Amino acid sequence: METPERVFDLIRHQLAHYPKPDAFAQRVDGKWITVSTSDCVDTIAGLAWGLHLAGIRASDRIANISETNRIEWYFIDTAVMSLGAVHLPIYPNISAKEFEFILSDSEACLVFVSSERLYQTIAQLRARLPALRQMFSYDPVSGVKQWKQLQVAGKTGLEDPESKSCLAKIKANVRPTDLATLIYTSGTTGTPKGVMLSHANLVSNCLACAQLIQSNPQEGALSFLPLCHIYERTLINVYVYVGTSVYFAQKLNTIGEDLREVRPQVFATVPRLLEKIYEKIVSRGHELRGLKRAIYFWALKFGFRFNPNAPLTWLQRLQLVLADMLVYSHWRQSVGGRIRAIVCGSAALQPRLGRLFWAARIPVYEAYGPTEASPAISANHPGKHGFKLGTAGPVIPGGQLKIAPDGEILYRGPNVMAGYYHQPELTDETVDSDGWLHTGDVGELDGAFLKVTDRKKEMFKTSGGKYIAPQQVENKLKESAFISQTMVVGENRKFPAARVIPNFEAVSDYFRQLGVKFRSNRELVTNSEVNQLIASDIRRLNEHFGQYSQIKKFILLAEEWSLAGGELTPTMKLKRRQLLSKYANEIESLYNEIGQGAVLLQATDSELRSSVTTVAST
Repeated sequence: METPERVFDLIRHQLAHYPKPDAFAQRVDGKWITVSTSDCVDTIAGLAWGLHLAGIRASDRIANISETNRIEWYFIDTAVMSLGAVHLPIYPNISAKEFEFILSDSEACLVFVSSERLYQTIAQLRARLPALRQMFSYDPVSGVKQWKQLQVAGKTGLEDPESKSCLAKIKANVRPTDLATLIYTSGTTGTPKGVMLSHANLVSNCLACAQLIQSNPQEGALSFLPLCHIYERTLINVYVYVGTSVYFAQKLNTIGEDLREVRPQVFATVPRLLEKIYEKIVSRGHELRGLKRAIYFWALKFGFRFNPNAPLTWLQRLQLVLADMLVYSHWRQSVGGRIRAIVCGSAALQPRLGRLFWAARIPVYEAYGPTEASPAISANHPGKHGFKLGTAGPVIPGGQLKIAPDGEILYRGPNVMAGYYHQPELTDETVDSDGWLHTGDVGELDGAFLKVTDRKKEMFKTSGGKYIAPQQVENKLKESAFISQTMVVGENRKFPAARVIPNFEAVSDYFRQLGVKFRSNRELVTNSEVNQLIASDIRRLNEHFGQYSQIKKFILLAEEWSLAGGELTPTMKLKRRQLLSKYANEIESLYNEIGQGAVLLQATDSELRSSVTTVAST
């Protein structure tokens, strides 16, 4: 078969080159159920014809909302696009108002939902969605047609040779330049924008990434990041193209269990989830006693100093062998024992965590790119000269990268979007007349390797005229074992300050050893000794920045930020505008002369003991 040009060609490519008994798998009633390549192709064809019989035609927008990653999602994705229709994946946890905006703006005529909860949410909006004609569910929902009914009707219809010939003609008429998907980016601020991506955009990025990931038909991948995000979706395309088996995790809180059962060679993640793994690692260490505890934390500190890009001395090699035998090997088993590559994107990973995972022979390859680039622009990879810690890797094959005079990352390549749906003026602002995508991110080149330093619009200036790149400071603060999440503020203020969410488990363990127990997170964050502990770490980490970038005050909050709470995007980035609004009072307290609710870092330890009045979040 020729090189794929449309997304639905990818599964046919797998069928022609390496048909598999377990192209996909998911857990049903406690058992892993596999689906072969051949069955995938047949199911997709039946579903496509069923959609055609239901009136779906080229360019129609078909929405798809699922609460977990499932094989049904892939069937719908591929079947819709094989008709020349446009697949509209939507995050399941957004508000009813956002659902209404996306479904209205896109004029979606059919919606698939995975559950009764989602059905009820969308059903309540139907009176305000005149374009929406039909709804289908994944799971049985009373009074609602299931997706399987479409597939069965289509399969029966394709027994007629004329129908089969008609479907073949429909697929043949789909051009690589045709719109394949419409993805509304949640973003960190503002109204969602509909990113238009063609088959050529998606397939070119898939083929480029396939060269870098170097996966193969003998490997398996675990999928748990939302399929509605272009990041995981493109990797699924890569796995299908190269023949890697895809196992869908049950849900986010079963990832550890699923990793140990599936034992994949590769998976994709975001830094926040790797931070969670690290927090578990530290927590296990605090449970140990005596010599075991000392060895454990020696291995942890050794890992923080490990440099995968530098040669080891004979002493370092000996230390690495010992650390691996006594500690790291157990970490590998906790993620299945066969990990060859973790692809990490969406935000920058703390370099010390990268060093630690590499020391434990759990390689993490950071990549970068926005939805507007389908999404990969640059990526570290296992190839020769393909990896450098602390960077997002070199530009992908077929792409061009440059840094604008103001530091913005510009990219040009076949994976750059067709534009924003219904927003031509914004499209012209984002993709210039020479085809350069203005990413809105700030970065620099370290030789061939890209370093992403911040979001252009998130950088702010203090009242003293100094620019602050908040993500750089936040990533450094999270190197503290006692800090889980943080957000730096200070636009038009005298100095930068931070809202900090402690690593509650690590802090509790630390004080438990001292005979102090906390009854709640609220009690923990109002404790003066806890504030002193975190203040000490922030002062130490402040030394990595110039005086104007150093955190001068901080406030502890008692609740973690989450997707459900509306503080994080689905890829775990901070929604800064929402956070600034939600915590306006706490932020104001950081700049009050009295300082109620804030810790002043320039104060001496004795002053801190007597004056700390940190309050919990509300």
